[in-house]
Amino acid sequence: MRTKTGFRLRQIGDDYILMPEGTEQINFNKMITFNATAAYIWEETKDKDFDKTTIKKLLTDKYEISDEQAEIDAVKTIEDWTKAGLIE
Repeated sequence: MRTKTGFRLRQIGDDYILMPEGTEQINFNKMITFNATAAYIWEETKDKDFDKTTIKKLLTDKYEISDEQAEIDAVKTIEDWTKAGLIE
């Protein structure tokens, strides 16, 4: 899977906002905000193929969390991004 093109991640203070670029992505009914961890995953996976294992490794390499927690978080990230239409 891949993140959809046409988005740019912006940091505003402590917040991260995924902004659409181009008219095909514009939906003003929904603003997508990320925490720092989701922003890190987005930046590391954009324009690349990735899967649950990729995200799990990113999480365990950067944060001191168990493999089990990283797996749960990776699955949740993929579910959330799929539901929001951010993954192709």
